[in-house]
Amino acid sequence: MSSDSPTSGFVAFVGAGPGDPNLLTLRGAELLGKADVVILDEDLHGPLLKHCRPGVEVAANDLVKHAQSGRLVVRLCEGDPMLFSSITEEAAACAAAEVDFEIVPGVPPATAVLGYAGIPPASSVPEFRVVDAAQDQDWSSHAACPGTLVIYNGITEAVAIGKALIAGGKPDGTPVAVSSGGTTTEQYTVVSTLGRLHADLKHAGFTEPALIVVGEAVGLRDKLSWFETKPLFGWRVLVPRTKEQSKSLSEQLTSYGAVPEEVPTISVEPPRTPQQMDRAIKGLVTGRYEWVAFTSANAVKAVREKFEEYGLDARAFAGLKVAAVGDATARALVEFGVKPDLLPSDEQSSEGLVAEWPPYDSMLDPINRVLLPRADISTDTLVAGLTELGWECDDVTAYRTVRAAPPPAPIREAIKGGGFDAVLFTSSSTVRNLVGIAGKPHNVTVIAVIGPQTAKTAEEFGLRVDVMADRASASALASALAEYGAKQRQAALAAGDTPRRPSQNRRGARRRAK
Repeated sequence: MSSDSPTSGFVAFVGAGPGDPNLLTLRGAELLGKADVVILDEDLHGPLLKHCRPGVEVAANDLVKHAQSGRLVVRLCEGDPMLFSSITEEAAACAAAEVDFEIVPGVPPATAVLGYAGIPPASSVPEFRVVDAAQDQDWSSHAACPGTLVIYNGITEAVAIGKALIAGGKPDGTPVAVSSGGTTTEQYTVVSTLGRLHADLKHAGFTEPALIVVGEAVGLRDKLSWFETKPLFGWRVLVPRTKEQSKSLSEQLTSYGAVPEEVPTISVEPPRTPQQMDRAIKGLVTGRYEWVAFTSANAVKAVREKFEEYGLDARAFAGLKVAAVGDATARALVEFGVKPDLLPSDEQSSEGLVAEWPPYDSMLDPINRVLLPRADISTDTLVAGLTELGWECDDVTAYRTVRAAPPPAPIREAIKGGGFDAVLFTSSSTVRNLVGIAGKPHNVTVIAVIGPQTAKTAEEFGLRVDVMADRASASALASALAEYGAKQRQAALAAGDTPRRPSQNRRGARRRAK
C-alpha cells in the first residue's frame, strides 16, 4: 500500500543507501521532508536529517504507535530495505494495525560499493550472485558461480569462506576484494586472492559493514578505481574560517575525497560605533565617492545590511565605480546585483588591486574619493597604494572580527596531536586565532595558506608552509592542496610504496595499508 499525500497515519520504510548520504533516492528525500517522526540509527544515518523540517521528532521505535496518532513516520533502513535488512516483521505489524505503509527501495551496497571500488559486478561473465553469510550457505554451490560473487556479513568468517570456496573447486588464485566503509570517505579496500586471504587480512582491521567480492571482475579495479584514488581521499582537513564562509570550501574539499571539519575561529560582528558606516552610506548615495573598493565578502555583506536598513538596494551604486579584491568578493557583489568594474587579473590581494588601479586624473575623474568598507584589523596596504596614486581614501570599519570560542576538546587534541592531515589558512587572522584558541597544528599536518602575507604569519608562529595558492581565493587554495595530495600519492606509487595520509606518519598512528 502507498500514499503520496497521506492524510492519516502512514509509515514509509526508506532505504538509506550504502553509506554516502548523497545516494539517497529522490523519493526518500521527499518523504523525509514531509516526515513528522523519523526512526533511525543516528550514528549511521544522522546526516540524512538535513532533509527534514525543523522540529521533526527523532525516535527509536514505536512506529505503529506514532502512525496511529495520525503522523507521517519515516523508518530509515540500511541499504535497500528488502535486501538482507528485512523489515518484514515491522511491515506486517503495520498491516495488522491497518496502518498504511510504503517501501522505498534504496541503492544496495552490492552494486554501489563495487561501483565505488572500481569493480564492475557483471563484466565479461554476465552472472552476479549476492549471498548473506549470516544465513546457512552451501559454499560448494557458490564455488561454481562463473561470474561475480558478493558476500554480505562475512568479514569475521572471510578466511573460512575462502577455504570453503577453494574446497568447492574455486582456484586459489581467484581474485578477491574486501571493502569496508563503502561509498564513504572511510572506504578501505584490500585486493587479494582466495589463497592469500589469511595473510592479507591479518592486520587489516576490518569490521562490518563490509563486503567480500570474489571473481575475475576484481582484476579490473586497477583500471577503474576512481573513488579511493581521489587526490585527498580520506584526508581530514581543518577549515578554520567564519561559519558563513566555510560551506563552498568544504564542498570543494569533499569533491576531492577529503573529510572537511569546519572550526570557526573568527566571529564577524558589527562595528562598535555604527555612525562611521552611517555617514559612509549617506556619502555613497549623495555622490561623495568616485569608487567603492571591497576587500572581502564580509564587507559586501555589511554594506548590503546597511542598505536594507535604509530601504536601499543595488541601484544606489549607479554612477559609482566598484572594485573587488578577488573572485569570492566579486561573487558576493554579483549576488547583491552589482557587477565589479575592477578585479585583479593576477594576484587577488590588496597589492594586486593597487597594481591595476588607475591613477587619479583630475581631467577624467570628477571626484577623487574612494570608500573602503573593511574589517577593523585590515592592513594599510590598499590605503597607502591608493594614496600614492593620488586618491583620497575614506577607510571605514564596516565590521569587526573577533576571536571565536575554543573548539571542543577532541578537536583541540586532534589539532595538536596530528589527527588532521591538513589545515587551510585563508588569512593571517585565521592563523593567529586558531593557534590562540586551539594551539599549533602538529608538524605532520600539511599547512596550506592563501597567500604570501598569510604564509609570513604562519611562519612567525613556527609553522612550516607546505602549500600556497597561486591566487588569493579559497577555491584556488583547495585546488592547490588537491594538487599537492595528488603529487604525494604519485610519488609514493612511483617508489613502490603504499600512499599514506599525513596523519598516518605521526608516531603511534595506526599503520594500515591503503
